[in-house]
Amino acid sequence: MGLLRIIMPPKFQLLAVMAFGVAMLFIENQIQKLEESRSKLERTMARHEVREVEHRQTRDSLRDSPALPEIEDLVIIYNRVPKTASTSFTNIAYDLCGKNRFHVLHINTTKNNPVMSLQDQMRFVRNVTSWREMKPGFYHGHVAYLDFTKFGIKGKPVYINIVRDPIERLVSYYYFLRFGDDYRPGLRRRKQGDKKTFDECVSSGGSDCTPEKLWLQIPFFCGHYSECWNVGSKWALEQAKYNLVNEYLLVGVTEELEDFIMMLEAALPRFFRGATELYRTGKKSHLRKTSEKKPPTKESISKLQQSNIWKMENEFYEFALEQFQFVRAHSVREKDGELYLLAQNFFYEKIYPKVN
Repeated sequence: MGLLRIIMPPKFQLLAVMAFGVAMLFIENQIQKLEESRSKLERTMARHEVREVEHRQTRDSLRDSPALPEIEDLVIIYNRVPKTASTSFTNIAYDLCGKNRFHVLHINTTKNNPVMSLQDQMRFVRNVTSWREMKPGFYHGHVAYLDFTKFGIKGKPVYINIVRDPIERLVSYYYFLRFGDDYRPGLRRRKQGDKKTFDECVSSGGSDCTPEKLWLQIPFFCGHYSECWNVGSKWALEQAKYNLVNEYLLVGVTEELEDFIMMLEAALPRFFRGATELYRTGKKSHLRKTSEKKPPTKESISKLQQSNIWKMENEFYEFALEQFQFVRAHSVREKDGELYLLAQNFFYEKIYPKVN
């Protein structure tokens, strides 16, 4: 008896092929969903294992050692460059220290000298590292970078800073010395009474607006070496660049202060939780304007830009700006005119031996 052959019309054959194709797509989709679910489950299990390990390590360290937990032992040093929005930023730390439970300490040097004596360097390093009652601590002051490793210290502080366009910084400082600002309007400044504008100073060759006065951000980052303070030193420029990328957690720019604060809040929430919102809405945290400041003319700017000192300071500023924008590009995204921090984009897996 021969096999019974069922011959379908071409129309039904096409429908059958299409149905088979749809079924295969459905099956492939389900398989993909299962694989994604399995991957998510593995990531969840891996994160759970990591939390268990971290919890056990924290518990054991607290039990076996009287030392402070690592996050409570943290010290931040902000060796603030004058007229870079440093007071505005520091006020945020003062506003947050009570709520976030950390200490803020101002480093007040005699005559605002940014270079410490060797004995003061030793005292400062010893205070910062061993003053347990002041941890976690946020130290700020107009002090040049200090390399803690030279003093045999294991636990180095976290350095942060802000830089500004060198000519804008100099102009702001010039008028600040003569007219003060709206932060402490009653305080008498060193050059009070001098009505000469910045442009008049440049055209007459005044001492307060010479290219040498631009040499400040480089030595602040270069540090406590004699060559750092030799105006126009190429070695100081390269050392400042090296320190910026190797010794500083983050260096922001005055012109993009909110982004700097947002990134610090994401990286160091123990200190800066709530800083971004405070900066956006606070009244005293970010309002400080130099009084009577007049923008320089193109002629004054051009005259300063002809000097090698400006070229070096500007090279350092551009270097810092590029580094900051690189870090920001890998930390935040912009959507509808608003910046959003990226969520954690890594996880741990294949952790052995397995945690019981």
